[in-house]
Amino acid sequence: MKIQNPHDKFFKKTFGDVDVAGNFLDNYLPQNIVDIIDMDTLEPQKDSFINNELQESFSDLLYKVNINNREGYLYFLFEHKSYPSQDVAFQLLKYMVEIWNAKVENTNQLPVIIPLVIYHGKDGWNIKPTLGEMILGYEELPTDVQALIPDYKYLLYDLSRYNDEQIKGAVKNKIAMTMMRDMPREDIGEILKFVFRAAIHLLELEDKQTGMEHFETLVRYLLSARADLTKGHFNELVKKIETIYPEGSEMIMTLAEQFRKEGLERGMERGMERGRKEGETEALTRTAIKFLVKKFGFVPEDLKQGITKLDVPTLEVIIESVSEYKDLEEVKRYLQ
Repeated sequence: MKIQNPHDKFFKKTFGDVDVAGNFLDNYLPQNIVDIIDMDTLEPQKDSFINNELQESFSDLLYKVNINNREGYLYFLFEHKSYPSQDVAFQLLKYMVEIWNAKVENTNQLPVIIPLVIYHGKDGWNIKPTLGEMILGYEELPTDVQALIPDYKYLLYDLSRYNDEQIKGAVKNKIAMTMMRDMPREDIGEILKFVFRAAIHLLELEDKQTGMEHFETLVRYLLSARADLTKGHFNELVKKIETIYPEGSEMIMTLAEQFRKEGLERGMERGMERGRKEGETEALTRTAIKFLVKKFGFVPEDLKQGITKLDVPTLEVIIESVSEYKDLEEVKRYLQ
């Protein structure tokens, strides 16, 4: 499955690196968990449990590792929407059950799975990290009744709340965490300053080739995730990189040309598909407006007009998320 989301690509490229993932776990897991995990056994798995409908909002990575001297798993769920999902605990539970189904084979014993959620949206995470929070009246039940009902807690890392001093670890890990934190929040000027500083740190690594590869991943993320990157911004970055590493500036120019060609090709493809999708777009537009009117009772005319200009994937996201919206301001974000 080809995934176009730039956040997904960056997360999987960086956290799919055992060194980066291991360094993150060493620095951010609670110490009592670190004490029972053998980081030397950390092994990435190819499995992904995100379905097609959610791939634009979530990414996942599964690592096998020895936990308390037995085979266990660490499951990373990366949410890259601008706001937290209300049902993430339920989604995680479904993925964990799928992992157990895939790993249980012919034994009646299930491996330990430790779930971790990484979030970098603009809005801070304001949801309790437990399944019980979703179960109606769970906290009001007697303790002996709660014991009969499934509940669990996931580890949450809300990058939007981390300042620079709170981002710990080795160079590659700190750069990845900072870039994921800032990409949806900071203005393009601040992002470019960070990319230049990151280039300096990466090129100081003992393994120059690894440093260059991580820098390339960083630039790919920048080019694909920030539509406000102007030609002037781009040229300024190239000139700065050229002062410290000429090969780096050449790499950036090559990547930019690749992205330009890919953009033209995607534009041609969209043009060919536009005729086929016009009917689908109109139907989804009507459905989105209908659901919003049903939820809030009224939708302003300017919002309706804005919705008519949205593409099919965005309309599908709005329709699927209607039940989660607290007000129409959350819908207006898609018009910006």
